[in-house]
Amino acid sequence: MAMFGIIVSGRLVQTEFQPISQTQFLTTITDADNINHVVIFLTGAIPFPEGTAGQVYFSWPDSNAPPNWQVLGHISNSKPSAIFKISSLKKLHEMESFSSTMFGQSSICHNAQIGISIEPLMNITEVPSPSNPQSNITFAQKMLENFMNYVLSYSVSQVNMVHDPTATYVPLSTVQNWYTNFERRLVQNPNFWKT
Repeated sequence: MAMFGIIVSGRLVQTEFQPISQTQFLTTITDADNINHVVIFLTGAIPFPEGTAGQVYFSWPDSNAPPNWQVLGHISNSKPSAIFKISSLKKLHEMESFSSTMFGQSSICHNAQIGISIEPLMNITEVPSPSNPQSNITFAQKMLENFMNYVLSYSVSQVNMVHDPTATYVPLSTVQNWYTNFERRLVQNPNFWKT
């Protein structure tokens, strides 16, 4: 009895997930270069054990490297299906996170793979949704904090500056003002940057 199913537009429903372990399942999607979205769902035949959910991972095909897993989101008994956009996911050489051995080491393949890992609900990674304003605010704030920390790591006092006629200098207070204004505008309207 199949626990999971996958729908790719224009194709038959696929329910063949290979068990990798007691809690990890894998399926292959052929001709993945032409896919924009996938739907992952529970078939209803077998629910998740109480207190768990399925973290959904995607590995984009790369002819020069083994799979590299990216978190798409999750499904659970209370959220039995989800649509995931995969057309904009980066290739392996652009990625730094997630181990290539998460669902076992496999040879290089031109087909994409979907992996589902059954994990405790508290371990499920939430992927920010573009339609969730709070996720946008949190992401932007973390990005801005990271930017400020980066900029501050290069700061020196005017006394310690070495004159370089090819360099352009920006007062740190200008960057700080931009940060404060951006954060304020983001709180007022999380989508202001889209216009």
